[in-house]
Amino acid sequence: MNNDKPDVRPILQAACHCGTVRFSVRLTEGVRSARRCNCSLCRMRGAVAVTARLGDITVTQGEEALTLYQFHTNEAKHYFCAKCGIYTFHQRRSDPDQYGVNVACIEGMSPFDFAEVPVSEGRVHPKDTEDGKSLTAGWLRYENNDG
Repeated sequence: MNNDKPDVRPILQAACHCGTVRFSVRLTEGVRSARRCNCSLCRMRGAVAVTARLGDITVTQGEEALTLYQFHTNEAKHYFCAKCGIYTFHQRRSDPDQYGVNVACIEGMSPFDFAEVPVSEGRVHPKDTEDGKSLTAGWLRYENNDG
């Protein structure tokens, strides 16, 4: 990013379900980066994540309540609220300079705001393949019954 120009990306407010953990975030690409993943953890947590750079998240309350979970290679760092259990964000294995942020934690956003979300092929991580390319495993679609 050119440091001569002001950062015009909005600062969004976010929190876990119980409000113990609160944070502000600037998204790298807005909601265009929204995606899911089919790795074992993501498949079970079911969150839609958007992208932020490491320096673009500031925990404003409850940092001591964040619980770290790591598995497999222990490279990715998944953070949850110790009180309500909600996944807030994670430092990515695929790009350690980025966080994946749970859309449902961002004020005014919901995973059901997206008609279609790409699902990354996380069962075979790009860092575990020769070409290192990320694949799309499929698409998650949501259609509101309200018409």
